[in-house]
Amino acid sequence: MEAAFFDLDKTVIARASMAAFSRTFYRGGMIARSTVVRALTSQLVFMHLGASEQKLARIREQVLLITRGWDQKEVARIVREALDEVVEPIIYAEALDLIDLHHAAGRRTYIVSASPDEIVTPLAEYLGVDGSIASRAVVDLDGRYTGEMDFYAYGPFKAHAIRELAAAEGIDLAESFAYSDSYTDVPMLETVGHPVVVNADRVLARLARERGWESLQFTRPVRLRDRVPVPNLPTAAAMGGVALAATGAAVVAWRYGHRLRRSN
Repeated sequence: MEAAFFDLDKTVIARASMAAFSRTFYRGGMIARSTVVRALTSQLVFMHLGASEQKLARIREQVLLITRGWDQKEVARIVREALDEVVEPIIYAEALDLIDLHHAAGRRTYIVSASPDEIVTPLAEYLGVDGSIASRAVVDLDGRYTGEMDFYAYGPFKAHAIRELAAAEGIDLAESFAYSDSYTDVPMLETVGHPVVVNADRVLARLARERGWESLQFTRPVRLRDRVPVPNLPTAAAMGGVALAATGAAVVAWRYGHRLRRSN
């Protein structure tokens, strides 16, 4: 069995997921307006300068401090109810095309993100992928966040979680794919036989050139409701040689379809 692992922020969606939901939490009375402003500022830094280990550490500490005492079930409810509003407009069409292509080639697909599980799991379900790996906060007996981290899906911990998942599910990592924008995800990219950098930060872009890794640019956010999905490969063939990709996915399919099928 083979799989494709996708980082979330700037790889599948065009914004940092935590910042994207900041206004939603504000409207729910869970954070102050000043926190929203800080989240949007962090978003600008993240989009233009990338996410270093130090930046991610600061963001993690801020999130743990802000969310301490929040009710986990309430957070999950707010996220699920806001998915259409918050996430749908910022999903990259190119990422959706690749997810479809991997599914058509018989691979499992996973979102792997340092964002909280309460955001990543419903978003993964929304995107129709097979599973997810995400950060988990410690919750007390009343179901409230304690301000501590149980598992941080970052850097080498992402890679370790992928290897554990592969061992449990019988996934051949040498024949699998991984996609990310950030240098901090190099351990994840090194875990698979087909690493691909997407919207890479400067450090990762330089490393990708040195190692000969494939590099992509995703630029087209699209609403799921407006998208023409890539058809199932056997179905397309049975219909008399329908092209691998639908109109909206033609460029991506032309570039990657033969490579994805050849690796089967």
